[in-house]
Amino acid sequence: MNTITSFIMAIFLILLSPILISSTSLSKHINFPMYAMLSIKLSFFLSLLPLMMLFYHNTEYMITTWHWITINSIELTMSFKMDYFSTMFLSVALFVTWSIMQFSSWYMHSDPHINRFIKYLLLFLITMLILTSANNLFQLFIGWEGVGIMSFLLIGWWFGRADANTAALQAILYNRIGDIGFILAMTWFCLNMNSWELQQILLTNNNNLIPLLGLLIAATGKSAQFGLHPWLPSAMEGPTPVSALLHSSTMVVAGIFLLVRFHPMTSSNPSILTIMLCLGALTTLFTAICALTQNDIKKIVAFSTSSQLGLMMVTLGINQPYLAFLHICTHAFFKAMLFMCSGSIIHSLNDEQDIRKMGNMMKTMPFTSSCLTIGSLALTGMPFLTGFYSKDLIIEAINTCNTNAWALLITLIATSMTAIYSMRIIYFVVMTKPRFPPLFSINEKDPNLINPIKRLAFGSILAGFFISYNIPPTNIQILTMPWYLKTTALLISILGFLLALELNNLTQNLSMSKKNPYSSFSTSLGYFPSIIHRIIPNKTLNLSFKTSLNLLDLYWLEKSIPKSTSTMHSYMSKLLTNQKGLVKLYFMSFLLSILLTTTLFFINLEMFQ
Repeated sequence: MNTITSFIMAIFLILLSPILISSTSLSKHINFPMYAMLSIKLSFFLSLLPLMMLFYHNTEYMITTWHWITINSIELTMSFKMDYFSTMFLSVALFVTWSIMQFSSWYMHSDPHINRFIKYLLLFLITMLILTSANNLFQLFIGWEGVGIMSFLLIGWWFGRADANTAALQAILYNRIGDIGFILAMTWFCLNMNSWELQQILLTNNNNLIPLLGLLIAATGKSAQFGLHPWLPSAMEGPTPVSALLHSSTMVVAGIFLLVRFHPMTSSNPSILTIMLCLGALTTLFTAICALTQNDIKKIVAFSTSSQLGLMMVTLGINQPYLAFLHICTHAFFKAMLFMCSGSIIHSLNDEQDIRKMGNMMKTMPFTSSCLTIGSLALTGMPFLTGFYSKDLIIEAINTCNTNAWALLITLIATSMTAIYSMRIIYFVVMTKPRFPPLFSINEKDPNLINPIKRLAFGSILAGFFISYNIPPTNIQILTMPWYLKTTALLISILGFLLALELNNLTQNLSMSKKNPYSSFSTSLGYFPSIIHRIIPNKTLNLSFKTSLNLLDLYWLEKSIPKSTSTMHSYMSKLLTNQKGLVKLYFMSFLLSILLTTTLFFINLEMFQ
């Protein structure tokens, strides 16, 4: 136990060492990107020891190192929970980030602030590892907020571009909405359970819907589920290594990981399971539809991430947390590789991201094209690639569970669409004729480009087998089923591939296709941004403007000066006038007038005499 504790602490110290050195004068004398990459590489090899112990001895342990503060009866300590989820994720995240970090040193080599960029990526990884290994909600919240802040800084890295600033703000604001749910859940646990320790919360197993809804809102914001999803495709404005890290092993899987952590509570609450199932099915279908007609290669891959996160949410909705976690791990390999291949092609084509301006890259960039094809096939769940081992199990579990059929049908349609947009990437980027000017410098010789993609390619082929082999069974599996249920995922994917190939061949025709509402729905991203980001703010601002204008007219320009002056005059005239309707007052005024006139007459008469 002491050995394992030492290894975990050593991993965190090694990861922190480049950040600590960067604040000293030593940073000027070392190659900082290479030093950061080597620290992650060493951490990965160290993380294999706890992983092996988990596989062979099934040991799970907690590390409590430092007591911070006691609030009433809540003790806040620095505590790490190294169970199956965090130990497995530690190795996967370090392996993927090692590759991304090496790729970054090639992709960002001309950036004047590359050292700060690498430091941000490293902090991004550290905060994610704090989130996954935290044993109490306060520590988990630190990691949760940490990945949010780092995503804001990294998405808006090229802050001179207005789109990058907008995307960074969008990411942080949507995540703020999710954070409200997290804080609601933390408050509920504090008031009702008087604890933030995960063991105490999960052992109590309170079947209340309020904290679970709070956690679901948090996961919806962080993992870009329907309603809070627009920030994810917008985040493509950041550099490609940021997109690769954001979508594979950090940030977006944090919400799903949170719900996996709390699966003992969600599994006993049918209401939250139903909500998760419906939300996941809606997300996976909607974002798959949006991906169909995108032309930006990074946005297609981004929408596919959101679709896969929806599939993970569906898996949680059918009460299969270990399968959802398996898909998180397998998805990290091929999604990071897809982004890195996309970045390589974009970089080589002088920052061109439109797939209609690519084509025949298999001749000019054979290695990148091969890896892009492997990643796309793994994404669709092609047999014996990494994605197959998780995706096939998920769809089998959905086929054989006693849940509503529409969620199953929607998930199958989305799986078919995954094959369609993956085939579209392969067709327009790798196949057909070249559609780019012939003057670009295409170079696949740099080891900082080749090696990380090669590592992830091996991971995209082999990792799924090894990870799925060691996943513990939670529910009783149905081992016998009809062949058509067993092969559903494969048949749906092949159908999607054939359909996409036929549709893509239609693009060779010279006649322009007529605009139709189905295509417009997908191209306009389901009209979601135009409604949420345009119509609702426009109507709200318009109403506010008219209200303020009317109030200005009514109160300041009408009531304050003209009406108040006339009211004051009328009041004063009523107060001072003698027209009261009383006869004695009129006689009195008549008498006074006669007396005054007589007196003035006699005074004037005496003066003239």
